[in-house]
Amino acid sequence: MAIEGSATPTGLLRALPKTARMFKFLLPLKPYLARYKKRYVVGILCLLAAQAVGIAPPLIIKAAIDAITAHVTGRQLLFYAGLLLAIALSKAVAQFWMRWILIGISRDIEYDLRNDLFAHLMRLSPRYYTETRTGDLMSKLTNDLNAVRNLLGPGIMYAATTLAASVATVGVMLHLDWRLTLLALAPMPLVSVAVKVFGQVIHDRFEKIQEMYSRLTEMVRENLSGVRVIRAFTQEEPEMAQFDRMNREFVDKNQRLIWITSLMWPGMALLFAIAFMLIMVEGGRHVVLGRISVGTFAAFNVYLLYLIWPIIALGWVVNLVQRGRASLGRLNSIFEAQPDIDDRDVPPHPLSALRGEIEFRDLSFSYNGKPILRNLNLRIPAGRTVAIVGATGAGKSTLVSLIPRLYDAPPGTVLVDGVPIRQIPLRVLRESIGFVPQETFLFSETLRGNVRFGAPDTSDAEVERAAETSNILPDVRGFPRGFDTMVGERGLTLSGGQKQRTAISRAVIRDPRILILDDALSSVDTYTEEKILRHLTEVMAGRTTLLISHRVSTIRNADEIVVLHDGQIVECGSHEELLALNGHYTELYNKQLIEEELEKEA
Repeated sequence: MAIEGSATPTGLLRALPKTARMFKFLLPLKPYLARYKKRYVVGILCLLAAQAVGIAPPLIIKAAIDAITAHVTGRQLLFYAGLLLAIALSKAVAQFWMRWILIGISRDIEYDLRNDLFAHLMRLSPRYYTETRTGDLMSKLTNDLNAVRNLLGPGIMYAATTLAASVATVGVMLHLDWRLTLLALAPMPLVSVAVKVFGQVIHDRFEKIQEMYSRLTEMVRENLSGVRVIRAFTQEEPEMAQFDRMNREFVDKNQRLIWITSLMWPGMALLFAIAFMLIMVEGGRHVVLGRISVGTFAAFNVYLLYLIWPIIALGWVVNLVQRGRASLGRLNSIFEAQPDIDDRDVPPHPLSALRGEIEFRDLSFSYNGKPILRNLNLRIPAGRTVAIVGATGAGKSTLVSLIPRLYDAPPGTVLVDGVPIRQIPLRVLRESIGFVPQETFLFSETLRGNVRFGAPDTSDAEVERAAETSNILPDVRGFPRGFDTMVGERGLTLSGGQKQRTAISRAVIRDPRILILDDALSSVDTYTEEKILRHLTEVMAGRTTLLISHRVSTIRNADEIVVLHDGQIVECGSHEELLALNGHYTELYNKQLIEEELEKEA
């Protein structure tokens, strides 16, 4: 019995490739794991209780068999049977709570992670989305997040179960016969080698599978968004052929991973079979020589069967860990991306409300190394309506995008109420701006939901007034479900003019101090434009308004018209003053008159 105290179950434990080190990569998830540490402790205690109870049945079987070979009564056999049933019931209860707690924690962490990922994505700057495929992000938020959840739930649970079961089983086996135990564990160091080799291959192949899944998801997204273009150009067959090639590549990569996992698990089972064969031969010889009893030999074989689960679970854990590790790395790439635009320069006591005065001071701005705006100076008093015109590519949309900090201008070049916008909290700045961008985006929501998007607490009466301002109200009344009409993805079920008018309603319902209309009337006819402008005149009164338009009729009544050319202000004044200059504005005006005449003739 001296051996029992000094021997260590190193065989199978070495085969569990240093579980603590194996989960070292979970450090980024430490804050999430810490939230549920008490539940983890309770879950692990239930796990240990299940293993402690579950280790007893072979010892009862040993006692029963040894009693049968001597002298046993029917009452004693009933006692042993009842004891086995009680142990099975106790283990079942402990296992239920173990799974309920540990798997439940993984779902809670998945919930937390999904919320934090989405919140972080909402903070990232536009540049991140121009450099990252949407399909890749969707893959990370679904497939990769699920792999991490499996790691934190079943992965941790099975790893702890494997460790506890192997330690307890090997410990009792050493107590029964240390020589047979060492013989049974002899093939187990090979498991360490197999786990190391197969684990790395699984990790690498799963990363490639996830990358391929991202590409596949992105292609589906693009095709569904652009399905009308595909049909218009009769490209259904080429697109389906390309999808088939990508889908086949995705399946092939998965099959190569299946081949590895299919090889790993039977390989581990084979190592166990070798150990079982050695025990049958040597253990039988020990029984014949009288070194151990028949009951001990039977119990030893049952314990050896108990080791089947740790060996199989080891392969399952390695699979889950390597998949989760690859996916966690992909999720971390989202958290590691930092927003270019934030509140880092906001002073301790910033502005809490804005009047709406805007100033561009010696503004020069480049995008991706290309100069867009050059040495631009302009001051717009609060409550004034200013129109910005110029040829395509002059920098009009870029200029107004700098005000809500959709892009960041150089420090001190854009000011609101005399304060550099970097010193104004983003929430205060953007809540004070009603912005209708050049490219209208509507959500897959009701019309009411789209109008209320920036002001969810507004009443139905306010929604109706905003719709009347943009002249979308007559169209809404013609819809069978009115404001409850569902808008398709990106406003697919509405015409271009209806989308723009809905976007205008969405902007004005917020009652902003600054209203920016970036070519917001380009998709409506001149008659509708006149009606919208009449309503907007009331809305624009008392608030700073910036109008960008290619139509002179839209901007001719502005307090001031600014003409941009090649990123610089070349002319500035009222409609009549600019016409008198006979410069860039006059050229734009005459060109538009010709276009309008041609449209009327057509």
